[in-house]
Amino acid sequence: MVSMDVEAQYDKLYQYCYFKLHNRELAEDVTQEAFLRYFESYVHLTKGQALGCLYTIAKHLCIDEFRRRTAETLEEDMPENAGKATLEEQVLMRVQVKEALAKLDQEEQEILLLRYVNGVPAAAIGGIVGISRFAVHRRLKAAGRKFREAYGAEPRDRQEELK
Repeated sequence: MVSMDVEAQYDKLYQYCYFKLHNRELAEDVTQEAFLRYFESYVHLTKGQALGCLYTIAKHLCIDEFRRRTAETLEEDMPENAGKATLEEQVLMRVQVKEALAKLDQEEQEILLLRYVNGVPAAAIGGIVGISRFAVHRRLKAAGRKFREAYGAEPRDRQEELK
């Protein structure tokens, strides 16, 4: 039995669930439920399989939660401390990223989040979304290019345009 570093994966899985649900409490509940289900039934998997299994469980729980949820205003949270950027720069960057992500389809958003925010290996992403790791690499490259085109200028450049 290969143990998974639960502490290292908890925050990453929470971010993934928050990305899907846009609600802190629901993301926390789904993250905990995903770990519970994993430890109840799948703890015997190897490390690579375990990560894919954990994200697949979380993905399905998010889908179930999304189906149950009624239409509501989604909570928007500012990052607590995004480096040395001013609050204005943080807000501007967040808006730019959100606009750029909105131009990507759901699968593109998901694979970018899994790979570049959560550091999930391509093979595990392939298992989560049901494609080969080679297809993951191609889609990551295409989604990254599409995101960069949609994102456009750096935040400071856009800030100067607004003045």
